[in-house]
Amino acid sequence: MEPITKEAVLKALSYVEEPDLGKDLVTLNMIEDVQIDGRRVSFTVVLTTPACPLKQLIHDACERAIHTMVDKDAEVVIVMTSRVTTMRQNRDLLPGVKNIIAIASGKGGVGKSTVTANLAIALAKTGAKVGLVDADISGPSMPLMFGVMNERPHVFQGPDGKNLIQPIIAHGVKLMSIGFLAPSESAIVWRGPMASSALKQFITEVDWGELDYLLLDMPPGTSDIHLTMVQTVPVTGSLIVTTPQKVALADAEKGLQMFRLPQINVPVLGIVENMAWFTPAELPGNKYFIFGEGGGVALAEKHQVPLLGQIPLVQTIRENGDLGTPAILQENTPAAAVFAQLAEELARQVSIRNAVAPKTNIVEMKS
Repeated sequence: MEPITKEAVLKALSYVEEPDLGKDLVTLNMIEDVQIDGRRVSFTVVLTTPACPLKQLIHDACERAIHTMVDKDAEVVIVMTSRVTTMRQNRDLLPGVKNIIAIASGKGGVGKSTVTANLAIALAKTGAKVGLVDADISGPSMPLMFGVMNERPHVFQGPDGKNLIQPIIAHGVKLMSIGFLAPSESAIVWRGPMASSALKQFITEVDWGELDYLLLDMPPGTSDIHLTMVQTVPVTGSLIVTTPQKVALADAEKGLQMFRLPQINVPVLGIVENMAWFTPAELPGNKYFIFGEGGGVALAEKHQVPLLGQIPLVQTIRENGDLGTPAILQENTPAAAVFAQLAEELARQVSIRNAVAPKTNIVEMKS
């Protein structure tokens, strides 16, 4: 029996394709630390995100390739790890942040912040390093949703002598919100430039450290805040949240088109249809389409972007948000499963975007 060689292992693995990226694992430099010890073969597969939904499929394909092309009796030991990809090549600002994702909606009341909070925690639960900026300056909701309304961030002096804000950490996510700096019962009435300045400060003067994903919970509509965001940092991509209702879809389409304007040019990673149907707790198998049916699906198809998920209107999702314990934290529930799958799909689209699309630059608006 011929000895197993590293070359034979790599040749076999070169026939294993990463399904989303369309190239083999060896070409993509996803195979590391190949070790041969007699008939024992071990190696590491470096996925593009810890939230990869294809982890088991890739694992099984690697094992099958070794048994088929190298040695049918080999003991195959595969370590699955991850290294989140990024297209931010020049990272003078936020050097430790790999991907910045704007989560937007055309109108208020579609559950964008609920989706963002659960999505951030779901990504963190996979092992990713996650931050969240509550960019809805006039209606901050993240302190309530994360159960940290009484927390106050402190300021410290960074290595370069500049003052930095230490973000609040809750449920494994680093948070920054104007809600930490103003009484919850106070109305924040600012003109556009003041709100934009606050957002810029939250992005540039917070000690975010190393992050795989920084989510930006944007205010509804298309405003100064959105322009400030794309002029301050290169945004990896955007996510549009809508309900199936026609009026919500019309506004969501405007938000989507804003990101696609030539002077902005931020990739739209996908659509999330929230409140897709109502499912009462006593009838978990029933679906009632209160806000219409299939609107998010139609919007995604019209603009040729992925529909990343459909989230039902479930009472516990609202209740858990109000209690500061988002639904994703409730293990083994249908709501938690939906948000976990959404996180996987978002991470998947970020990986695809980083592999096939050019980097997004900071927008320079010309007067």
